[in-house]
Order: sequence, then C-alpha cells, then structure tokens
Amino acid sequence: MDVVHLNEESLKKLLSQQEKAVLIDFWAQWCSPCCRLAPVLEEFAAKHQDIIVGKVDVDEYPQLAAEWNVDTIPALFFIRSGKVEKRIGGFMSCDALESNLGL
Repeated sequence: MDVVHLNEESLKKLLSQQEKAVLIDFWAQWCSPCCRLAPVLEEFAAKHQDIIVGKVDVDEYPQLAAEWNVDTIPALFFIRSGKVEKRIGGFMSCDALESNLGL
C-alpha cells in the first residue's frame, strides 16, 4: 500500500474508519531526519498492507500539528481502533519501527 498525504479532511475521514490500524507521520520538507524516514515508511507500508501509512506536512497544516501536540519532527502516531497506542519521534530503520510498534 502506498503512503498517503493527508490534510485536515482526509485525516479526519481516515481516523473515523476502524477497520485498519493507522500510522501517521508529521514531517516537513526541510527536515533531514524526516526526508531520511520517507523511504523507511514506504518500505514499512509495503510490508504491512494491513496498516495505512499517512503523512501530514506540518508547514502546510500547522493547525493539525498543534492539535496533535507535535513539537518535534518526525513524529509518528500509531492508532488502532481510534486510539493512539504509541507515539514515536525521530529517524529509525524499518526494523526499529516495527520493534517500537510491537510488530
């Protein structure tokens, strides 16, 4: 499954579904760790078809970053059944991400 770019409306719609787990990455184009994490998230999305991976650009949607209390990026939120199960910050490998999420 491809990584999807989210805005306020698409994020709200995505979170209203309960069927699949969701991993949201808050990022910015100027952030080096964010840019290094992008291919990791693509790899993760390809390996975990049962998890929707989405990205929110904090420069385009600062109000979403504020709502989610994002103060450093990259910031990853793992959501299952409408609840945030895990919040992770910083760059990591796909293996480390899977380990952090208990997958």
